[in-house]
Amino acid sequence: MPVYYIYLIIAVVTETIGIAALQASGQFTRLWPSVLMIIAYGISFYFLSLTLKYMPVSIVYAIWSGLGIVFIACIGWLVLKQSLDFAAIAGMGLIIAGVIVINLFSSSTTH
Repeated sequence: MPVYYIYLIIAVVTETIGIAALQASGQFTRLWPSVLMIIAYGISFYFLSLTLKYMPVSIVYAIWSGLGIVFIACIGWLVLKQSLDFAAIAGMGLIIAGVIVINLFSSSTTH
């Protein structure tokens, strides 16, 4: 696996941690979740910037934000007991399909 995909995976995972911490922060009224959110987003943006050395911003952002949506929805469902209806699940399936299509068939994925 190319190193830039590892960078992108780290960026997606830490972004997901950041948004989960944002939920836990209670609109920044709890210190440690707020600190975790800031650190996680800092790490995420750092690895996102490393990815941008190898891939165009449009592709990187599509993958980063799309997978982040799916990951945080799964955390919301599994951990926070938030419900997902058919439309939400179908939409996330389309996001995953889009990420797969970009990575398998697009010649835009690397500079």
